[in-house]
Amino acid sequence: MDEEKIREVFRAYGIENEITCPVAFEISEKYNIPKMDLARYCNTREPRIKIRSCQLGCFK
Repeated sequence: MDEEKIREVFRAYGIENEITCPVAFEISEKYNIPKMDLARYCNTREPRIKIRSCQLGCFK
């Protein structure tokens, strides 16, 4: 996982505390970052970044 790349993209998108699933999918496609890497980054960062509007209904 390239944490620095994800950090830079999140900074560019203004993501600090939460991200929606559709935006995560968009970032994954646009920057060729695996979705699982984005999820792992959100869940391991302190404070954690909440994933909202999950397309699978896993996160609320």
